[in-house]
Amino acid sequence: MISLLKATAAADELTGIVGIAAQVIEALGEWGVGLLTLLETVFPPIPSEVILPLAGFLTQQGGINLILVFVTSTLGAYAGAMLLYWLGYKVGLERSIKLLSKLPLVDREDFEKAAEWFERHGKSAIFFGRLLPGVRSLISLPAGAERMNLVTFSIFTVAGTGVWNALLIGAGALLGQQYHLVDQYSRFLNYAVYAGLAAFVVWLIIRRVKKRKESAQ
Repeated sequence: MISLLKATAAADELTGIVGIAAQVIEALGEWGVGLLTLLETVFPPIPSEVILPLAGFLTQQGGINLILVFVTSTLGAYAGAMLLYWLGYKVGLERSIKLLSKLPLVDREDFEKAAEWFERHGKSAIFFGRLLPGVRSLISLPAGAERMNLVTFSIFTVAGTGVWNALLIGAGALLGQQYHLVDQYSRFLNYAVYAGLAAFVVWLIIRRVKKRKESAQ
């Protein structure tokens, strides 16, 4: 296994969450990345914008494989999403929110934001929600509470998670020792997602209007 202290530019980069993530990856390799993304999905205050770019950078230093990091990170996030889906399915949305809101650094408003997002956008909220902060993890709760089809939920979750993970891991691999810049400029990525969602909504509206005109004729 690689030595992460040698792989990073400076030892002070291995403090806080980054330091913990580095130790987990050094101990468990690619599966450590999967474990971290599982925890990040269930406990939102752990930022994927920090973990995945670090993992991407480390794939270029030897010892862990880029493809396996992508696969395990996606599987870990999906497993975490399934836990929240199951909780919403079994316990219900309101009771789930009350339970999880007791966790440190978890805000009830984030749950309400995710529920509102799901109510407004339906199935597409699962895919796009995986790309948005404050919604990414918690969108699984209302999906479970509303008994969303599990196969559909799984497809949209894996697809959205895969896109997000590929972006962050790829950015970390390309930036090298400057991988931490991904976290600093992640808001611009979020803006791009919002723009893409807006374009998607406009496309849906135009499509429906055209269908109505065609049926009226």
